[in-house]
Amino acid sequence: MAAPTSDYLSSFEHLIGVDTYTDRNFMKKETQMSSEYSVVLSTFADKDSAKKIAKLLVEQRLASCVQIFPIESIYFWKEEIYDECEIMLFIKSKTTMFDKIATTIKTHHPYEVPEIVQIPISGGLPEYLRWIDDCIDSL
Repeated sequence: MAAPTSDYLSSFEHLIGVDTYTDRNFMKKETQMSSEYSVVLSTFADKDSAKKIAKLLVEQRLASCVQIFPIESIYFWKEEIYDECEIMLFIKSKTTMFDKIATTIKTHHPYEVPEIVQIPISGGLPEYLRWIDDCIDSL
């Protein structure tokens, strides 16, 4: 597999708000908090249902922040290939909240099998990670 191009990395960096080339080394030096924090991804057919769940997760203090992005997905489902516009949620939280986040999404999600995946955060600005703690720990 070929290495990602700089255009690909630049668009990804813009999407997640980080300069992976320069921030990667800074973050490794600043934190050693691997997997205490995570980003949970979930997709929705429309903005209204995505926003409803995003607000619910923040109100219940399961997430410190939820970002909402329009995306295009090409996927295989029930013997057909689909090309659809969807809404992606980037849910910032603590790794220990995953089961509660997944249950909340599944309970309110319109899809038969919703995408709910967790990506560990291997490092980050210490003040930002403390802010996640403050949001989640204030239950």
